[in-house]
Amino acid sequence: MLFLSLSVLGQNKTKDLTKLTYNELHDLYFDNENNPKKQILYTNAYMAKAIQENSRIRKAKANYQIALLYYASDKDKAIQYLDSVIKYSENTGDKFFPAAAYCEKADFLKRQLKLEEAMNNYKLAEKIALQTNIDYYYVVRDYIGTTKSEDLGEYKEALAIYKECYNYYITKNYRKQYANDFQITIFGIADCYKSLQNTDSTTYYNKLGFQESKITKDGYMHYLFILNEGANQVLKKNYKAALDSVHKALPKMIENKDLGNTLASYFYLGKAYDGLGQKENAVKNFLKVDSIYAETKEITTEFIDGYPYLISHYKNIGDKENQLKYISKYMVIDSILQKKYRNLNKIVHTEYDIPRLISEKESLITSLKKDNAKSYLGIGALILIILTVSTFGFYQFELKKKYRTRFERIMQRSAIRNNEEHNFEKAKTIKPAILKTEDIGIAEELIQEILGKLDGFEREKGFLKSDLTIQSLSNLFETNSKYLSKIVNAYRCKTFIQYINDLRIDNAVENLKAESKLRKYTIQALALEFGFNSAESFSAAFYKKLGIKPAYFIKQLEDSFKIN
Repeated sequence: MLFLSLSVLGQNKTKDLTKLTYNELHDLYFDNENNPKKQILYTNAYMAKAIQENSRIRKAKANYQIALLYYASDKDKAIQYLDSVIKYSENTGDKFFPAAAYCEKADFLKRQLKLEEAMNNYKLAEKIALQTNIDYYYVVRDYIGTTKSEDLGEYKEALAIYKECYNYYITKNYRKQYANDFQITIFGIADCYKSLQNTDSTTYYNKLGFQESKITKDGYMHYLFILNEGANQVLKKNYKAALDSVHKALPKMIENKDLGNTLASYFYLGKAYDGLGQKENAVKNFLKVDSIYAETKEITTEFIDGYPYLISHYKNIGDKENQLKYISKYMVIDSILQKKYRNLNKIVHTEYDIPRLISEKESLITSLKKDNAKSYLGIGALILIILTVSTFGFYQFELKKKYRTRFERIMQRSAIRNNEEHNFEKAKTIKPAILKTEDIGIAEELIQEILGKLDGFEREKGFLKSDLTIQSLSNLFETNSKYLSKIVNAYRCKTFIQYINDLRIDNAVENLKAESKLRKYTIQALALEFGFNSAESFSAAFYKKLGIKPAYFIKQLEDSFKIN
């Protein structure tokens, strides 16, 4: 919206700016990275000039600038503009596009945890760059190496890619034209060796990178190699040397606003202090790791060990509230990482067994509730419990019977659904006899058109998008939300929210029956899987439709399969 509104307001200014060259507009755009309003004016002028001259590659570069403006606020929008970059720049012979657009798109997809799609885009960039710009081809190869190493944990594959890039730069004038790319590659090699726990090779390449950064006077890379060696010294159990290196590097990471490596610095400080037996300092640094994660919502498997440490620490000192707090955080992170790697058949190995952690969490909650209850419940409460226990037992017995009946009804309904699917789909599109077109005030042709789109929406499982609203779906259907709401009410006999939730719950039931691995997920992870934003909203919708909680349904499913 910001781009469009300023496009209108700045029309006269745009006409003046189009007199500048493309290079001048390009430089003005990137010289004003902290002033998006000015950037929009310059990119508007760039686009207007490109349209006037009907230059495809210039239109592509204008769209690229717009995509960058959406980097932080709307990644889906950014990807749409990158797709326009790709469309306009295909077969233009440009040295960087569309390869660079594919790389940027891959980066956005990674941040959305769509790693498989990201790798596909990197491969497209790689294929194009190999034909148009061999230097940029190795930049893309480095991106692929970084993704394999940092996101996928494929360290050996990443190492082979980094060494391929290293050998290429060695044949070039790498200290001038390729200095930064060469040092990034050296860092990648050192980091892979560190992840493979080949500490001697890690030290060798850290020293090599350190020397190269001194020669080229690259201060940031200089301290990045110091930080990496500090982490390596933790692996070597040289904890004092590790502290010295990390303390030297940390201020530079903070100065450069590099939150990822600032988090890494605090993590390895925590590990080093723990190795020296300084538990309180270890806790302080792991808490700083958590504070950065709370800000960025980004963390990799390399840095999550601080959470088990905090859980154990607070357990040992009897602080149940903080123990529960970090168990909950750790479980959320585990759920996110499981979702991130699931489609790539990756298993996230963690120190804690999650089912055991769930049990510990439930025990803590019970314990905390009991502790709180002691402050205001006395002997009278105990007497009341004794008096009601028999009644409660009978109630629980009846409740279990009711839940079991509901479970069996769900299974029976589910078993016959596939046989009735054709008739069910056909029946959905037939108007109820008691309704007429004029009853809801919408033309018959439009009703049938929207019903057809609803059928497609259900088949394609569009309801699994967690940010779905009636407004976004009506925009997709090219109609207005009032019409869509009326048609859903009349022909699906539900409110829009109930309609979406029921579709999600039906899908959840079928998938939980079919896929045993899903039955091992947390309720939070299942909620995200089936389109809900929280465990609470998923459980509430599940209970409203089926009369039982999802945890009970899963347990009964597991028991049924064991018996069979």
